Amino acid sequence: MRKLKNESMHLIVTSPPYNIGKEYERRTSNDVYVEQQAAAVAEAVRLLHPRGSICWQVGNSIEDGEVFPLDILLYPIFKNHGLKLRNRIVWTFGHGLHCQKRLSGRHETILWFTKSDDYTFNLDPIRVPSKYPEKKHFKGPNRGKVSSNPLGKNPSDVWDIPNVKSNHVEKTDHPCQFPVGLVERLVLALTEKGDSVLDPYLGVGSSAIAALKNGRHAFGCDIGEEYIQLARGRIQSLRNGELRTRPMNKPIYEPPLKGDQ
Repeated sequence: MRKLKNESMHLIVTSPPYNIGKEYERRTSNDVYVEQQAAAVAEAVRLLHPRGSICWQVGNSIEDGEVFPLDILLYPIFKNHGLKLRNRIVWTFGHGLHCQKRLSGRHETILWFTKSDDYTFNLDPIRVPSKYPEKKHFKGPNRGKVSSNPLGKNPSDVWDIPNVKSNHVEKTDHPCQFPVGLVERLVLALTEKGDSVLDPYLGVGSSAIAALKNGRHAFGCDIGEEYIQLARGRIQSLRNGELRTRPMNKPIYEPPLKGDQ
């Protein structure tokens, strides 16, 4: 990150390690973890364009059965840099570990910060189908006309997107992989074509793929050489038109009820 120019990135989007002992991290105390994250955040702020956004996607750290929500631990770091929180997006998904002594976790969060009040936000590219697309005005000068936006509705701050498990079309050898569709929403909403997108914890390149397939420039780094090679391979498959990804707004599959088959 130190090699990149000041204020050169329009979107910095990432999911850092959660300090839970995965193969790509060394588990430490939460205090040390927060210090490590503070160093990465400081560089991210330096690189952020004045109209840009930072999206830091995190879950929980678990210690002796106690839950430590990382978005709460990390929020003061961003605030101390003068960044402004625009949304705390809840990413919910249907599959994960089954807990025995607490409710099973089925959500993580994305903290979306901006550097100023003048920031890029494009709603139309990420609209989702309206629940009642034929709803009409019932009074006033527009009575009888369709009241919903023909492009769809605001997706809100709760996103139901499948996480990447063994049967997911995007699955690689990475144990905690970003779904491309999740990052794609952020890329389309918070950047313009030709803008630069950086992922400081690139993993297998899902953020780069989301940027490149939508006409943005992609930057990323990771300490795992095997993940970098996987990322390069996926990007080449994208260029060749061979990469399979789950469409951004594809509905969640609901198995039919027994009597409906």
